[in-house]
Amino acid sequence: MSMSLIAASDVNVAQNVGFGIIAVFMVVAALLVVTTNNVVHAALWLVLVLAGVAAQYVLAAAEFVAVSQVLVYIGAVMVLFLFGIMLTRAQIGREANLNNRSWALGIPVAVVLLGLLAYVIIDAFGDTTFEDRGPTPTEAIADNVLSPYLVPFLAISFILLAAAIGAIVLARKD
Repeated sequence: MSMSLIAASDVNVAQNVGFGIIAVFMVVAALLVVTTNNVVHAALWLVLVLAGVAAQYVLAAAEFVAVSQVLVYIGAVMVLFLFGIMLTRAQIGREANLNNRSWALGIPVAVVLLGLLAYVIIDAFGDTTFEDRGPTPTEAIADNVLSPYLVPFLAISFILLAAAIGAIVLARKD
C-alpha cells in the first residue's frame, strides 16, 4: 500500500468518528427540543442542533455553507424565534398542557420513517465515494469576503442572540 492510501483512509476514519459524535450530539439536542416543557429552553436547544449542522458542514469541507448556517440560522432565525416568543407573551417556564395526548403514536411512525429513509439512502448510494474536484468559485468568494470579516460577523450574531434573550428576560416580569 502506498502512503497516500493510508493517509486517505485515516482521514476517512477520523471524519466518520467526528460525524458520529456530532450526530449523537445533534440527536440528543433535538430530543431535548421536543421534550422540554420550557419554550425558551427549546429554542436554545435548537441553537445547539443548528450549530451541529454547521459542524457537519465543516467536516464536509463546506466552510462557506457552515458560516452561512451560523449567520443565517443561528444568528438571524433564532433571534426571530426568541422575539416571537417574547412578543406572543408565551408562558415562560414549565407548561403542563404543552404536549398532545397522542404523542405515543408519533414514535412508531418516526421509527418507520427513519428505517425507510435509511433503506433508500443505502440503496441509492451504497459505498459511493465522491472525488475531490478542487477549489470552487464559492470558496474564492468566501475567502475574499469572509476572511477579514468572519470574527465581526460571528460576534454580531451572538450579540444579537444575547440581546434577544435579555429583551425577553426584561420584558417578562410576570
